Amino acid sequence: MTKAKPFIKWVGGKTQLIEQLDAQLPADFGNWENVTYVEPFVGGGAMLFYMLQNYPNISRAIINDINPDLITCYLTVRDEPEELITSLQKIQDTYYKLHTEEERREFFMNVREQYNKKNLAPIENTTLFFFLNRTCFNGLYRVNKRGLFNVPFGKYTKPMICDADTIRKDSEVLKKVDILTGDFEDTFNFAQGNTLFYFDPPYRPLSDTSSFNDYTKESFNDEAQIRLKGYCDRVNDAQFKFMLSNSDCKGKDEKDKFFDVLYKDYEIKRVWASRSINSNPSKRGKLTEILVRNYELTKYNTYKSQPALNSCYVAEEKAAYGTKTTK
Repeated sequence: MTKAKPFIKWVGGKTQLIEQLDAQLPADFGNWENVTYVEPFVGGGAMLFYMLQNYPNISRAIINDINPDLITCYLTVRDEPEELITSLQKIQDTYYKLHTEEERREFFMNVREQYNKKNLAPIENTTLFFFLNRTCFNGLYRVNKRGLFNVPFGKYTKPMICDADTIRKDSEVLKKVDILTGDFEDTFNFAQGNTLFYFDPPYRPLSDTSSFNDYTKESFNDEAQIRLKGYCDRVNDAQFKFMLSNSDCKGKDEKDKFFDVLYKDYEIKRVWASRSINSNPSKRGKLTEILVRNYELTKYNTYKSQPALNSCYVAEEKAAYGTKTTK
């Protein structure tokens, strides 16, 4: 049976971290009633699709992203799945008939040029977005300062551009989701009652050459990270719950305590993640990320008394350094 899952590749996608994220949810989250779930930086949506399929107590979800083309994809998948499938199948058939790498590269470059004109109808814009995502180098989404997609050709011969089953399932799951595009702070007014925010912002770069946050023309710099922390304070003051993911600067440089200082009033945990987006294979592999939350008891706490059920988390807990509990 097909499950809803991300319909695109996305840098920093959370598919391989889902179990660790689930373990850090509030201990009694499954017992909350009439839950509102909010993701102000939805990205590829791995956490969104997981939460909506595993927690039926979520009655309403709100997602947002500043990238308007990405949000157009979500709206199109939700509202026009069959039209999108027909369009994707057509471009996939055309691409598969190309016999040489040079023909495929030329086709890719023409599609990229057309996409960057930014005057397309939603179905066409989403079709080209999907195509570029599946055929560009590493599935990376990156734009320049003018907002133009500039990732090179990826040399794939027969990538799956049209995954009809996933689109139909995603469309079904997204029916209960309000889809926004704009600043992350615009999501606050949608919170009500039992609300959980999950923040997965553009990660703070671990080096000067990192480009993990170049998926919009607006840079998400340290000033933006500090503004996000202020928004977390606002969410906390309103007595809503939140969990936040970000890069672990301290894991790269022991002296870089940016997030440890910024979120000193909250719970900070480090988890292991695999990253494969780097063009240099020697720089791919395991590294730590941080999870910040404004509640003490997690599902992981309840698992501790059930070792057989939690062996993977016990191993992860021993491996990760610097798990920090504050106040």
